[in-house]
Amino acid sequence: MLPTRLRKNIGIRNLVRETQLSMNDVVYPLFVVDGQGIRREIGAMKDQYHLSLDMLGAEILALKELGIRYVILFGVPDEKDGEATPAFVENGLVQEAIRIIKKTDPGMYIITDVCLCEYKSDGHCCFFEDDGDIKRGKTLETLSKTALSHAEAGADMVAPSDMMDGRIGHMRETLDRAGYESIPIMAYSAKYASSFYGPFREAANSAPAFGDRKSYQMDPANSKEALKEIMLDIDEGADIVMVKPAMPYLDIIAQGKELSYLPMAAYQVSGEYAMIKTAVDTGLMDSRVIFESLLSIKRAGADIIITYFAKELQAMLKDYQ
Repeated sequence: MLPTRLRKNIGIRNLVRETQLSMNDVVYPLFVVDGQGIRREIGAMKDQYHLSLDMLGAEILALKELGIRYVILFGVPDEKDGEATPAFVENGLVQEAIRIIKKTDPGMYIITDVCLCEYKSDGHCCFFEDDGDIKRGKTLETLSKTALSHAEAGADMVAPSDMMDGRIGHMRETLDRAGYESIPIMAYSAKYASSFYGPFREAANSAPAFGDRKSYQMDPANSKEALKEIMLDIDEGADIVMVKPAMPYLDIIAQGKELSYLPMAAYQVSGEYAMIKTAVDTGLMDSRVIFESLLSIKRAGADIIITYFAKELQAMLKDYQ
């Protein structure tokens, strides 16, 4: 047996390739801010931008030209409060962004991140009791209210990233009761308390004002716990499950895919992007490493990849041999 027979030329390599990437695999994150005329580069994430609502239409048309048909929205308001009110008001940033995108390009598929950290004055994803325990009832009510406001504005899918116990079931019930049975939920099921989120904290202005998020996000040392989280979300009605970050947790993606019949998403997070982007820009690595990183995530079992490299993928697909 000579394995190199099947590597001899481009034709045979294409014929037997086990993992294929396409533009249908990727979701591009967008950060929407208050103000006008803003298309401001995010300092820690080169070539990624904060966009005001009036600049969003042009961005969506540019994404369409690049073959991107799926986006996930993050709101970054100037004003926050203790109740996370900007997350769920009818004229909130994400709600208005949904309407603008659907008017500009009705075929663009819109996923919305559902969390409280960008909208809450303390930067946490939940409310707390006086003794520091999570105030679960109020947190779930607020998260579900936010998801419902996104559905009412025209979102195609909601994606809760908070890691609160029971939020998928609560959200599913809230959406169904309001007549949005057809809106899928993509659960951030195994979201680790990772240092790879560093640049995102600048992008979303969401660093916690006190403490950290280790009491609700997962311990990076644990894998069995990730499978438990995935199963709990499935039992509560999740339509898609997710692992975040991606490349440092390829083992979790693979184990989770084996565990579940549901589509598996993975988020190639800001720290992963920043490391690869810096290495490419400084000449330490060839730009093909971008494609290889996405391929590794797909090969591990991800059906959907949220990535800041989505803009580059269409050109890379043509060049990959």
